[in-house]
Formats: sequence, structure tokens, C-alpha cells
Amino acid sequence: MIFLLSGLSLKLSELTNAFANVKLNTLIQICTFGAWPFLIGLPLTRGIENFFPALLPKPLLEGLLILTCLPTTINMCILLTSTSGGNVATALCNTVISNLLGIFLTPALLLRFFGQTIQLPFLELVSKLCNKVLLPVAVGQALRATPVKDFYTKHSGFFKRLQEMVLLGIVWNAFCEAFTKGLGLDLSHAIALLIMLPLLHIGSLVTLISFFKSKFLNNTPGEVVAATFCSAHKTLAFGLPLINTIFAGNPNLASYCAPIMLIHPLQLVIGSLFSPYFSEYTEEKTE
Repeated sequence: MIFLLSGLSLKLSELTNAFANVKLNTLIQICTFGAWPFLIGLPLTRGIENFFPALLPKPLLEGLLILTCLPTTINMCILLTSTSGGNVATALCNTVISNLLGIFLTPALLLRFFGQTIQLPFLELVSKLCNKVLLPVAVGQALRATPVKDFYTKHSGFFKRLQEMVLLGIVWNAFCEAFTKGLGLDLSHAIALLIMLPLLHIGSLVTLISFFKSKFLNNTPGEVVAATFCSAHKTLAFGLPLINTIFAGNPNLASYCAPIMLIHPLQLVIGSLFSPYFSEYTEEKTE
């Protein structure tokens, strides 16, 4: 539903312009698959392991490192970009690019860090991404040539709330699965993660928006907001199936999944808190 409405709301020219911005798209992917694992994941996990070994056990530290190797969220960054007045086309473009690259780069990074043979059903993952993202967007684009476009424009407020309700349902489902299956966390470790992960996400948002606002990058305010959300987020929808596939049968599987299960709703809450600031920034720079 989210991607169908995104396709319905975007002009084809906006999408083509977003895909044509190679410099910005490349920087976003470098942040996602380069800066996160090598500048955040490795230093953070090695630092805790060496200097604060009692803070988190090794499996949870490995789960944090796995988290940093994942692509961006498939729907959350688009919705937050939209509510913050950002460039939705840029966000949509980079969710597709990131999750396609993630099919290959995430296993490659995990192979680099964990040194084990990884086999994945690549065609199945590509097929799922096409069915869940590209197909709904294409249908939405096709509907723009029908009276549905005028109906959508007239009731845009309702459809915006519908997108928010769908995303809320996704987060609710994630929480239900987490509490039903259990994360296998001690209370002290859960508290440590619930302190560390929000600080990590807030730090990434502040750092990334400062980076993408740099004058030498020459990005528009809308592109800055979209790039910040896309670069700061890590996906649950892609991450959990991937982790379960790669580490099936591993006794530490629950610990590997715990960080992404916890950070997923936190990204929505923190992003919503930052949204008014981002909206003010885009409106101020546009005037």
C-alpha cells in the first residue's frame, strides 16, 4: 500500500531525476554499506569488547555489527521523508538501490567479518523486492493516467494518514513477533541496548544531516532530508529474513536478531521527533 501510494503521488520526471543524481545516490550507498560497518560497527563492537566487556556479551556485539551491514528501511524512510517535506523520489530511489545492493553487499560484508561460507537464494530475494516495491510503484505510476490521480489529489490528507496507519501496523507486527518469539535478552543487556541504540541513531541523524547539508555537495533541502533518513536507517523487513537465512541453526541467532528488532520501532519514534525540525528546515530553505 505504501509503495502503491508513493508511485501514485510521484511524477515520472521526479523519479527519473532522482535516479539520475548519481553523486547523491552513490554517497548514500557509501554511508549505508561503508561508513556504517567500518566507521561505526567495527569500532563500536571492538571498543566495547576490549574496554567494557561486561556491558554486552559477544553474540549481541556481533548482532550490532550485523545491524550495521544491513540496507536502509524499505518503507519507513519514505514515510518519514514525506512527513518531513523531503524529496520522496530520492528516498524511493535509494530504498530500491540499497535493498538490491544489500542482496549482494550484506552477505559479502558478513563474510568479511565472520569468515564463513554464505549461501543465499538471490533470485528469490530479487523477486520479493520486485513484487513488494517495484511492482506497486509501477502500478501507482500507471494509475496516474486514470481518474484515480484526481481522486488521490483531492483526498491526499486521507491517503497520507492511511500510509501512517499502515506503517504503524508494520511496527505493531514487529513488536508482536518480538514478544511472542522472545529475544532471549537479560534485563541488563536489554537496558544497555535501549540506551545505546537510540543514542546511535540520533548521532547518525545529526551527523548525516550536517554532512549532506555541506555546501560542496550542493543538495537541495528535500534531498538532504531524504539522504539523511535513507543513510541512517537499517531495515527489519529485509534484515530479519536475511539473518535467519544466513545464520540458520546458529545458537546465537536470537542475539543476532535482537538489535534490529529493537532499533526498528526506535527509528520511527526518533524520526517522528526529528520530523518537525526537518520540516522547518525544508520550508525555510524553500522560501
